[in-house]
Amino acid sequence: MPSSSAEKRWAPVWLMGLSNATFGFMGGFMVLPLPQMLAAQGVPEWKIAAISGACLLPGFWVFALGPLLDFRFSRRWWATLFAVLAGVGMTVAVLFRSHLAVLETALIVGYAAAALSSNALGGWLAGVVPVLAERAGDDANHEGAWLSSWTQVGVFLGNGLMAIVAGEGMRKLPAAVIAPLLGAMVMLPAAVFPWIPLVGQRELGEDGRSLGDGFRQFFGEVKATLRGREVWLTLMLFVVPTGSCALSNALGGVAAEFHASDAFVSRIGGIGLSVAGAASCLLLPVLARRVKALPLYLLLGTVGAVFTLVLLVLPRTPLTFAIAFVGENMVQAICFTAAVAICFNVIGEENPLAGTQFGLLTAATVLPIVYMGVLDGRAYSGHPLLPWLPHGVSGMYLFDGGLSLLACVVMAALMMWWRPAARKGALPDRGVHLTGE
Repeated sequence: MPSSSAEKRWAPVWLMGLSNATFGFMGGFMVLPLPQMLAAQGVPEWKIAAISGACLLPGFWVFALGPLLDFRFSRRWWATLFAVLAGVGMTVAVLFRSHLAVLETALIVGYAAAALSSNALGGWLAGVVPVLAERAGDDANHEGAWLSSWTQVGVFLGNGLMAIVAGEGMRKLPAAVIAPLLGAMVMLPAAVFPWIPLVGQRELGEDGRSLGDGFRQFFGEVKATLRGREVWLTLMLFVVPTGSCALSNALGGVAAEFHASDAFVSRIGGIGLSVAGAASCLLLPVLARRVKALPLYLLLGTVGAVFTLVLLVLPRTPLTFAIAFVGENMVQAICFTAAVAICFNVIGEENPLAGTQFGLLTAATVLPIVYMGVLDGRAYSGHPLLPWLPHGVSGMYLFDGGLSLLACVVMAALMMWWRPAARKGALPDRGVHLTGE
């Protein structure tokens, strides 16, 4: 345990979680300001969806760089470095927004850096959870749920603030002013890092191992992990569109269909992403006392899919846009929070590959957001392989909600079928059980 004087310098749990806002700022730019900006430049919806998907894709593949986060330097050092790089990427993207190739490249680099910063922070915080629980006299699972909630509050507050500041700023300020301002916003959360304790961090390289050894160990552990049936079921639950609510990322590009002005979209986006999303995240510790995280994840995904299908009967008005956007983001927020809580439980304390494992597990939740965003764009524009789908917003609703509901039903059946496998304890016994038993 740290000394009393050291403990006095610790940030409170909520501030530790809010330091994850760098990832939120980058993601918030992709959700609303980017589609709005591209639509204003006359870029067709299918291309907007493709660009957005490409920019979000690093959230999946950066897990392969995970061993870098556990090598030589502290995770604080890596989290800070990549937060700064993310801010630089944001600045370059806004400065060169009329050059699509430069814009896309800068955002891919920036989002990858933000994801790596978040992964380093996640692996770092996973080791802090047991110490926080001991100091508070609380259960580690519950303390982890609180910390995971605040990390996602940071993401969604960052989403909302970026939606408002970037949306309004890019309309009213010259690029030379708004670009560095947005870049500085992305870097700012790293100012909290010096007040988060470096608890139990054992880095690759301290015992003579090279970075190559770290990569070999990482992929060896991935191979060993994937031998368990319950692990496969968990990954499948994240990879299929059960709790992705990816429609929230597409609505900004089709706001004109709802007769919603850019200013209205920015403000509703800010409220929906920050207030509603953050409030949803904080529901997890309450629900986690009654329902295990994985069954809860699946249940909430079903609610989100049904909500999307209900939107089919609502008129295309600004109010409907607000209901759709806020509702989709609320479900997405609590689903992601549940996923992060599961990751904290699996990683545990004093894990030298914590950043690596956190990146691998969270990467699985990003993939459906990417491919469903592209598919939703195709459903909007019409596709020869889907002649039965209506075009436009109705096609997006039907495709996204229908496929998500089907995924939830299939995964529920698999969870029931593999119930005996859950009793064999393929995952570490830290309170994470697929069947909720």
